[in-house]
Amino acid sequence: MATSKLEDLKEYQKELAEKLILKPLAGEPRLVAGADVSYLPTGEALGVVVVYDLEEKKVKEVATAKEPVTFPYIPGFLSFREVPVLKKVVKKLVARPEVILVDGQGILHPRGLGLAAHLGLELGLPTVGVAKKPLLGDFEEPPDEAGAYSLIRVDGKIRGAVLRTRPGVKPVYVSPGHLIDLPSALAVVKRALTGYRLPEPLRQAHLMSQRLKKP
Repeated sequence: MATSKLEDLKEYQKELAEKLILKPLAGEPRLVAGADVSYLPTGEALGVVVVYDLEEKKVKEVATAKEPVTFPYIPGFLSFREVPVLKKVVKKLVARPEVILVDGQGILHPRGLGLAAHLGLELGLPTVGVAKKPLLGDFEEPPDEAGAYSLIRVDGKIRGAVLRTRPGVKPVYVSPGHLIDLPSALAVVKRALTGYRLPEPLRQAHLMSQRLKKP
């Protein structure tokens, strides 16, 4: 992709980041979704969203969609590749999730607009980035116990947290996307843990995504 085009997209990301609203959730959400994208040999993106009931501890709904991949993989610009198919999936849901956990970053991004943040703006829903790797920031490893976390700072500002979800396992990197703040984001992710590394809505979305990818 031409450098000039990427520079334009960087400016667009900065503009969108200015529109993000970070605020506490009004209450404890019950319906929390997990969103995952995988890629098919056909050149399509497969989007999966699983709505999980935190009180009943079971999956309430699963929706999927496919979309031709029209944007190349470029670190820092993942949302332009994956937001279209995830929007398509969420529009299929009967149950409206109160929060969406996304396999990617929220505001923990060079220009403050990771996949979760961009998706939240597009949908007008609270979103949380739950990433397997850090994109940037300074932090210390949290203690080796479930629920322990340490803050991630970028240029001295708190932008996310490293959360240990299971002892002896690599942590995840949590950052608010839109319509939620970091304390609320951490609380939701912790409530959604069931003994695995990933929070259950995201784990179920990933499992479904891998299952559907198989020929």
